[in-house]
Amino acid sequence: MSERLKTGIAALDRELEGGIPAGSIVALAAAPASQAELFLYELTAARGTLYLSVDRTSDAVAKSIENAPTNTADPTVRDVTGDAPLDNASKLVAALPESSNLVVDPVDALERSDPARYRNFLNELQNHIYNTEGLAMLHCLEGHSVPQLRDTTEHMADIVFELETTVKGDRIENRLAVPKFRGGRALSDVIKLDLSAAIDIDTSRDIA
Repeated sequence: MSERLKTGIAALDRELEGGIPAGSIVALAAAPASQAELFLYELTAARGTLYLSVDRTSDAVAKSIENAPTNTADPTVRDVTGDAPLDNASKLVAALPESSNLVVDPVDALERSDPARYRNFLNELQNHIYNTEGLAMLHCLEGHSVPQLRDTTEHMADIVFELETTVKGDRIENRLAVPKFRGGRALSDVIKLDLSAAIDIDTSRDIA
């Protein structure tokens, strides 16, 4: 078994038998109105992280990470907004050091690039992450307008996390499914998460 890299989320690492295999690309699919960013922020506490912001400015992201109600570190934040986000992202990925994290938040704008160029980006990313034994997390927004190349992202990803947020009565409930896990065991059960602060497993009982 390849080395496991901790996500920084202890409850999730336990479920994943120690973490995520080194050299993996993870697609995190979640609604825009969710606390999915807590996953990305907690990941920064596990090891050195390059955080690529595709929508927001680097200052806004850095402030959000600093003010997050969870355990974080001080990642390198760069925005790749503008006319050529795919080219800008490729240059930064190529310089990613050994055993580090890459976060792309969100990947949607890159998925709207030319299909051949986007597939080439994903292949280069996969090779680099594998060779450096790092971990890449691609934040996929499951909103009203899902990019055409989302299937390509999830196909190329080694692991797919699906976070579903629902309102039940007076509670907001978050459930994480892991339907795809190359190099490991896909989880047969959905994990109920508490995303109010530090991410943990919610052990409260469902009431029908």
